[in-house]
Formats: sequence, C-alpha cells, structure tokens
Amino acid sequence: MKVIVISVHPDDETLGCGGTLLKHSAQGNDLFWLIATKANEPQWSAQEIARKAAEVDKVAKAYGMEQVFRLGFPAARLDTVPRVDLIERIREVVSKVKPETVYLVHGGDVHTDHRIVFDASMSVLKPFYMAGLGIRKVLCYETLSSTDAAAPQVEKAFVPNVFCDITPHIDRKIEIVALYETEAHPDPMPRGPSAIRALARYRGATIGVEYAEAFMLVRELV
Repeated sequence: MKVIVISVHPDDETLGCGGTLLKHSAQGNDLFWLIATKANEPQWSAQEIARKAAEVDKVAKAYGMEQVFRLGFPAARLDTVPRVDLIERIREVVSKVKPETVYLVHGGDVHTDHRIVFDASMSVLKPFYMAGLGIRKVLCYETLSSTDAAAPQVEKAFVPNVFCDITPHIDRKIEIVALYETEAHPDPMPRGPSAIRALARYRGATIGVEYAEAFMLVRELV
C-alpha cells in the first residue's frame, strides 16, 4: 500500500502522525512525503535554512520514505501564493504517487498555512477524483501547538473519529521529533517530549491502549 503525508512544515508530520507512519513502515507500506513550504531568507539565515534541510533528510531516512516532494513555497507566506499554483503542485505529486491513504493537516488549525494547504488539498481530493488517483481514504491529523491553539469555533474543531495504536512506536516517534533541532520544544512547551507522550497517552486511553494517535476521517471510498 502507498501512503502519502501532506505537511506544511517538515515537523508537522511527525507531531501529527509519526507513530502511524512508523506503523505503516513496519507493515511494509511505501511512504511518501509532501512538504509544501520551506524556510526562506531573510526570515531565516542561510545557515538555518541549511540546517532545516538537513533535518528533513534525517527524518526521511528515519521513516524510510520512498520519496520526499519539497514544493518550496515560502513558509508563513502561503497567503501570497496564487492558490491555483499550490493546487496544481499538490495535484502533480498526488497523481504521480497514486496513494491509497492520504494524511493531511487539519483545516481548522490556528496556522494560516495549514488552512491554506488543507483547502488546496481538498480541491485535489474531491470525491469524484479520488478513485482515479487510487485514493481510498483521507485523514486529517492534529499538530501540537497548531490544532490545539485554534480559536474555539465549532465548525473548525478537531473531532477525532479514527484512532491508531502506536504503543510500540511512541519512543521512536519522540526520538524523531528530537531530530528537528531547529523546531523541537523543551518541556513544558507544547512540542516538548512530555506533551507529545501525554497527548498520545490520552488518545490511547480513548480506545483502551497505552498510546495512540487520533485522526478525523474526511472521506473514505469502500
């Protein structure tokens, strides 16, 4: 089975579905990774940009990604990018990979870039396109410090209805988060190790296992 994770920033995917990706990898599934944005000068220095790119390489290797697609749009400035350009680039990647399962950032996150990528992706993942692209399931993941920081608007709430037991993979997930040296938080910040473990423990308790990740099912073809 082919699986693609669509992230806005490189660390989104590990925070949101890293344990699930490790589970897919252990099951022999083929993993692909689309990263919509990248750090750019002058907001980040050339040295910081190089470090971030190296972190992506390390994480991709840790997961055993088949391929990483770096779209290279400006981070924190997606609102300046023509929406049609973003949609077409996402469409190109999804059409090439033809994944069965798609993991996508949540559309109600506080981060503007997350909402833009979600909307653009949903233009590509319309139900009448899915079968032709080989897609059977689209799931949204939650990202610490983005999903949980959104304003309390009911229509944008993250309401999980799919859960994945990641108990065997929680320690490795936290180790991979630590590879993002330019992004990882120390405790007690939202992306610190204890917060990651606490959320996984809470989601696990929901389904009676030790650790889990939670998703919102957007659409499934059965």
